[in-house]
Amino acid sequence: MRTDRAKQAERDDTGRERAPEPPRADAPVVREKPRRAPPQRLSSVATAVRLLKTFTEGEAEIGVTSLSRRLGVAKSTVYRLASTLVSEGMLEQNRDNEKYRLGVALFGLGALVRQRMNVSTEARPYLFDLREATNETVHLALLDGADILYVYDLESTQAIRMRANLGERKPALCTAEGRAMLAFRPEAEVEALLRQGFKPRTPKTIVEREKLRAALKDVRRLGFAREDEQSELGMRSIAAPIRDASGEVVAAVGMAGPLQRLSDKVLAGFAPQVAETARVISTRLGYKALAIF
Repeated sequence: MRTDRAKQAERDDTGRERAPEPPRADAPVVREKPRRAPPQRLSSVATAVRLLKTFTEGEAEIGVTSLSRRLGVAKSTVYRLASTLVSEGMLEQNRDNEKYRLGVALFGLGALVRQRMNVSTEARPYLFDLREATNETVHLALLDGADILYVYDLESTQAIRMRANLGERKPALCTAEGRAMLAFRPEAEVEALLRQGFKPRTPKTIVEREKLRAALKDVRRLGFAREDEQSELGMRSIAAPIRDASGEVVAAVGMAGPLQRLSDKVLAGFAPQVAETARVISTRLGYKALAIF
């Protein structure tokens, strides 16, 4: 509560309240920081996603009128979105009743997600076993275009060790994990990556196409890939491919450590363990190697 003296100070000689004094010319100007605008959503993309989510197990086919009513948009908008999704395989149209249903392209995307989850789940205990046996850093990587993506990383307990953050990417052609997977990809896909090229990560990174082709040929012959300081200076690694029930290579298990610990002899001794780990994980995924008689 203000005192009577403070109240009086706010009044002039006539007893009227004084107007607030204007700010001094030399007073610092306080400016509010502009608020960062939230990221804008593409309304057409959001509507397309909502359209796809409208379908359920109990309602596999829906017509334009019903979709328009549920989404709150015009029929013409639904028709344009549905036509685009059909062209991309995300939707299909039943010619008998002209209703739409989810397309096989979504099944393929869902299979990729499930594959990633299954590989990680099934591989986990065997990655721990490999780390325990070698006490070196162990990775699980997937191929994503021209890069590999680390989805599991178990670091060595030793002071000097290799680290790889989950979600980190590296050019597939300069890593053991990437080569272990690329060696079994279609030739046209590999050749496209070779033509595309990539930026060297170290002075020892191999970028020559013929040398890379030879490295991939060695992977197919040996059953595992080896990399010497081409991804990280002072680090060496080996990796082996993981196959699913169809025999397709879906991931790679890798082991990496410092050059001073992983001599040629030590690396050669670890290679069968890495390959065996990949084989066991592949078996867990349903892969059955062809018997040789």
